[in-house]
Amino acid sequence: MSRRTLWPLLLRAGAFGSLHGGHPGDPAVGLTVPIESAADFAATLEMLNAQGVKATLLVSLTASHECADDLWRAVQAGHEVAGWNGPIQPTRLEALSGQPVRYWALAASSQTGGALRKLRQAGIAPLPAPAREAAPGALLRVPLADLRAVLPDLKARGYRAVPAGELRDLRPAEPRDLLHHLYQRVVEDRYAQREGIIDLSGRFDAVMRVAALDHAPPPLPLPPGTPTAELHLNSTRLVGLASRNLTATYKAYQRSLRDVAQALQTHPELQGAQAVFAVTLFHGPLAKAGFTILDLPPWRARWYGLGSAFCAPPTAPPVPQRRHPQNGLDDP
Repeated sequence: MSRRTLWPLLLRAGAFGSLHGGHPGDPAVGLTVPIESAADFAATLEMLNAQGVKATLLVSLTASHECADDLWRAVQAGHEVAGWNGPIQPTRLEALSGQPVRYWALAASSQTGGALRKLRQAGIAPLPAPAREAAPGALLRVPLADLRAVLPDLKARGYRAVPAGELRDLRPAEPRDLLHHLYQRVVEDRYAQREGIIDLSGRFDAVMRVAALDHAPPPLPLPPGTPTAELHLNSTRLVGLASRNLTATYKAYQRSLRDVAQALQTHPELQGAQAVFAVTLFHGPLAKAGFTILDLPPWRARWYGLGSAFCAPPTAPPVPQRRHPQNGLDDP
């Protein structure tokens, strides 16, 4: 493994005091915008102010020289100033902005042991690699060129963009965060790509994904070759929402089922499905929504139980011991 690959992984595990993100059930996302020049600075502030959005401005040393007079005014307007790449000179940014520099972002090419140790010695938390897409509590890095499209999209999906330091429950990263990240990339992402899973979780509180299948697995009371649709939960998001507000989570679950119903009508690959089913620990809300609960075959229940227990620490609540995971079945 090269050092360029190693540093991002170490940061996800909390090395050098790096951060992870905020509360996984809160609609806020930490918005960071790299600033490389005075022109970038002016255009970024104009766009953010027009949308009424506050952000963390990742200011390079070059930009700090070019827009020294504007840094303090940006902070007074509610924006946060953090460092961007090298050289690492936090005292200059602090003097110009009148604000302590608490965070620093390093592009992959700038992540070195020397730079990270310097941040550690200065008491500055490195920001990890940004999230690939918006999620509750995530840290986003949005280039100026994408900002005009991203800001209204976040608002339309129920997200609230805030400076990184204003994220609720912003916390240091831990080794389990790296394990969760690796599981997502190596297992879940590959499985989703292979199975053609349709992600319906664009809205901040949406938790459903669905895949078209060309068969009906047991115990579904259908011929084996019957086309079906299988539900997949975004377990991390569901647990995050539930830890914040159980009533709102139940309503979000119901809204997500309506997302599935709409997908069955609008996605060509799903329109032939004769049944919708899920293998899930969260079968209670499905039963209340009209799904039929069926027992899994014993060998399959044990297999899924082991898998759920393995994934439980980073992604899901403890696995109940009194009953096996069960299926929900309903006609579309």
